[in-house]
Amino acid sequence: EDIEIPSRRVLITGATGLLGRAVFKEFNENNWNAVGCGYRRARPRFEHINLLDSIAVHDIIHDFQPHVIVHCAAERRPDVVESQPDAASQLNVAASGNLAKEAAGVGAFLIYISTDYVFDGTSPPYKETDVPNPLNLYGKTKLEGEKAVLENNEDAAVLRIPLLYGEVERLEESAVTVMFDKVQFSNKSANMDHWQQRFPTHVKDVATVCRQLAEKRMLDPSIKGTFHWSGNEQMTKYEMACAIADAFNLPSSHLRPITDCPVVGALRPRNAQLDCSKLEMLGVGQRTPFRAGIKESLWPFLVDKRWRQTVFH
Repeated sequence: EDIEIPSRRVLITGATGLLGRAVFKEFNENNWNAVGCGYRRARPRFEHINLLDSIAVHDIIHDFQPHVIVHCAAERRPDVVESQPDAASQLNVAASGNLAKEAAGVGAFLIYISTDYVFDGTSPPYKETDVPNPLNLYGKTKLEGEKAVLENNEDAAVLRIPLLYGEVERLEESAVTVMFDKVQFSNKSANMDHWQQRFPTHVKDVATVCRQLAEKRMLDPSIKGTFHWSGNEQMTKYEMACAIADAFNLPSSHLRPITDCPVVGALRPRNAQLDCSKLEMLGVGQRTPFRAGIKESLWPFLVDKRWRQTVFH
């Protein structure tokens, strides 16, 4: 049988990562011909591409001729960026600028994924027009990446997003899901940050925003520039941990809220809430309630299987 290949083509970088997998799936399931590329974890279904290899990047873009490129690949762990600044800058800035240039060369719409950490967190909520002031090197490299993208491709889009969670392969893949073991093992007390205000956002929702933005752009070339998307439930890590405990009927009395500003690691903004009204006015976006999203994401990692029987049978 002839399999109908959709005519709309999208290339996704970082397709093996938490966000990239969700973006690949979203486009793939909505009548797009999606090609994902990865580096360390590229499996048979993803192209193995080193984004620092400009010839390889040029070749895949010219061979595939995508209409849209969603650039999810990045070094997104602030503490790793601080310890490996050159490698992080190569990926977050140089590779992004090169990708933008190659996208412009074939007329592809590039969506560059950025972060709420471009802001210092002192006067939220932040609109797209507010002046960035990143506190840590991660935020600085992502902001430099934004500039490199828009300098090389004035028709590109920047999509700033906050803390992500979703269907993880390992709990460490997200700063939200990594808390699950501390919640589950209630025999020892666990200190939880209750200072930084976060807006946990499901990767499925970000993936939907990317697809909707791409589809609107195919109809309207004026859609470009900077956009914000975020969940709208404000929670500290401590409050997320309590919500996770509650979702799985687990105790939370061993969780200890720490209200001081953290002193170790890269500086974090206190509250970098993103104003998402620009996308909302375009009719773009969806939001998964945190409780529903986190239950679905963490379900496979629940240690006490007896609880499964009582709730689901």
